[in-house]
Amino acid sequence: MSKSQCTVGAVDIDGATYDWHLHREPHQSDDEGWKGMTISLIQRDAKREAWVEFPPPKRLLRGLPRGRLQLDDATISRSIRAALAAGWEPMSRGKPVLFAVDADGN
Repeated sequence: MSKSQCTVGAVDIDGATYDWHLHREPHQSDDEGWKGMTISLIQRDAKREAWVEFPPPKRLLRGLPRGRLQLDDATISRSIRAALAAGWEPMSRGKPVLFAVDADGN
């Protein structure tokens, strides 16, 4: 699945399947300015969700119109690995955990 406009999907990493969906598109917040898109990640048969927030696209910061979202399996995979490395435990219980990544998902 290279460069697509999908907002939902699944990827396999190290024998586990992770489902993802677009949680929030880039938007402007009154108190924080532009916020980037957020995707929701959950391992199948797990309990705890992770939200991964990307930085706002530079075109929005410059006042240009919104473009299409460009999510691919490689970016999603890097985001999952980054969340796991930062301490996300999919099998634990609790509220979703928020992680910030760069534009490439690292």
